[in-house]
Amino acid sequence: MLSTHKVNIEYCTQCRWLLRAAWLAQELLTTFEADLKAVSLQPGTGGIFEVRLNDVVIFNRKQAGRFPESKELKQLIRDVIAPERDLGHSDRQTE
Repeated sequence: MLSTHKVNIEYCTQCRWLLRAAWLAQELLTTFEADLKAVSLQPGTGGIFEVRLNDVVIFNRKQAGRFPESKELKQLIRDVIAPERDLGHSDRQTE
């Protein structure tokens, strides 16, 4: 079965957040290589850093007051596309 799930990361070019967005995209593609149809990077302005899954915002930097952690994004995406999936070390609680 082909996946239809798409992730979009919109990042601020004025803030030079391309590398952060590209790194997160690489992390998601590595973890969900068979579960995602696409991960796209979208240039934006005004301090935006927003991650959308299937056109639904799952993380917004301005609302959260911080950037997302890789582990956090993986869990948010997993919870939607494959809730039964174990993410290994990304599911373990840190103390």
